[in-house]
Amino acid sequence: MKQLYATRTNTVHRSFIREILKVTENSRVISFAGGLPNAALFPAKEIAQACVKVLNDDNTALQYSTTEGYLPLRQYIAQRYFKKYGLRISPDTITITNGSQQGLDLIGKIFIEKNDKVIIERPGYLGAIQAFSVYEPEFIPISLQDDGIDTSELATSLKKAKIKLFHMVANFQNPSGITYSKEKRLAIAEIFSSHNGILIEDDPYGDLRFEGESLPSIRHQLRDNIILLGTFSKIVAPGLRLGWVCASPEITDKIVVMKQASDLHSNYIAQRILYQYLVDNDVDEHISKITKVYGKQRSCMISAMGKYFPSEVKFTRPEGGMFLWLTLPNDLSSIKLFEAAIQEHLAFVPGRPFYVDGGGNNTCRLNFSNSDENKIEEGIKRLASIIKRLLITKP
Repeated sequence: MKQLYATRTNTVHRSFIREILKVTENSRVISFAGGLPNAALFPAKEIAQACVKVLNDDNTALQYSTTEGYLPLRQYIAQRYFKKYGLRISPDTITITNGSQQGLDLIGKIFIEKNDKVIIERPGYLGAIQAFSVYEPEFIPISLQDDGIDTSELATSLKKAKIKLFHMVANFQNPSGITYSKEKRLAIAEIFSSHNGILIEDDPYGDLRFEGESLPSIRHQLRDNIILLGTFSKIVAPGLRLGWVCASPEITDKIVVMKQASDLHSNYIAQRILYQYLVDNDVDEHISKITKVYGKQRSCMISAMGKYFPSEVKFTRPEGGMFLWLTLPNDLSSIKLFEAAIQEHLAFVPGRPFYVDGGGNNTCRLNFSNSDENKIEEGIKRLASIIKRLLITKP
């Protein structure tokens, strides 16, 4: 059998995070590992009501549909782009996908050939790394600073090599939690405006801001060579598996063709139910509830870190999203820390999988959205104790 597999199957590995989640199924484990929204905040009752409405309406919601997706839902997304960012976007340039992860895969199918150069943040979003790895690119990692990527590194990389794609998460980046400043966004747009590659502005967390001001999309400066990705997973429910890709008409046409070859269309009844929910309810009010809870959970985690962590451990202070980032002393391995933590029923994600160049040995990603404040306090206290023990016993 081995000789029958395509060689690209050897370039993509199991998701480290998905494997960790198997361990966290044990109810005794306090998990900061997954990128999971808080299930207590899912609008289950309202979605159930929307489901009944859709199924009582007629049977067409159970039929095949168009690849582009349910037009009223695409119109809704276009309207939110204008409301949130002041962007005028045609619904015809929006394609509904099976979460934004499928959007990444479709982009890879369209653009990446073996050994093509793809810029990724360092540390970068694991979903993008995994999706693009199927197509065997050469990743070019660009260092993240406190306010976004190092733009001098970006400019140098664009001069040195023909770059096909640049993937970025500007708002509450996964895994670091940092947000690109307005100045960095403008600088990136200026640098990229004379380049022939495609910038992917991935924005799964942009609505989850609990402090600070909303910042503009780079789409204001770039037009045809930018692709926007979004999802309803973080603001409604991930089980719906509905996201979208917004691109130029030319790219959208390619996306539709590739999606037809993949799955014909995304779950149509889920699209109809989601749209009904959005029409019948104030999603911004729902988002406000989410951000209020997440803001408290983030503050609880940061407060506990300040209380229990040794001074050698540094951490980000995100203004939104679902994650923060730990940097341990250089000689303390996060893998070793993870192995010790699991023995004490505590889980997080070591940083190494987020680095395409083998770095990140002393870094960790912690999720705060899926644990209540009591568990966060206990988990951070437990983690601090393990860190202190390892710092004392290290050679």
